[in-house]
Amino acid sequence: MSPSIDDLIPNALQIRKEAALKEAEKADEYARLAAAAEAEKRALIERLSKPSGKSEEEKIQLASTIIQRAVRNGMTEVQVYRFPNTLCTDKGRAINQQEPGWENTLTGIPKEIFQLWTDYLKPRGYRISYQIIDFPGGIPGDIGVTISWGD
Repeated sequence: MSPSIDDLIPNALQIRKEAALKEAEKADEYARLAAAAEAEKRALIERLSKPSGKSEEEKIQLASTIIQRAVRNGMTEVQVYRFPNTLCTDKGRAINQQEPGWENTLTGIPKEIFQLWTDYLKPRGYRISYQIIDFPGGIPGDIGVTISWGD
């Protein structure tokens, strides 16, 4: 006996229900992934907002390695760090406006980098620049830290 038409062509109502279930599964998976990504981002920001725990010697060695690599590649500046604007007490507003005292808005590792520059690199002629490097939706986003030594 050959299959009936009901076996070959499912009912449209049943297909709509199955499609809706698949869409709900996709939405649940997307929400789960988005929540996981947001949790990772919060954990990263939390970690970056605290001191690195590195000794002065370790920080100097790291800076030396980064600078020497850039020099070997013929560069006169190098972006040494990128961080979310939420690590500034004003979300990067003072940096974006180039206000005097902008460095007082830094926290965590970005603040450590500025202090390292102040203590060790500035006296040796290096310059530092903190600037907004992206504007998602037209608002300040991540901030880049660049060390330079060229003219």
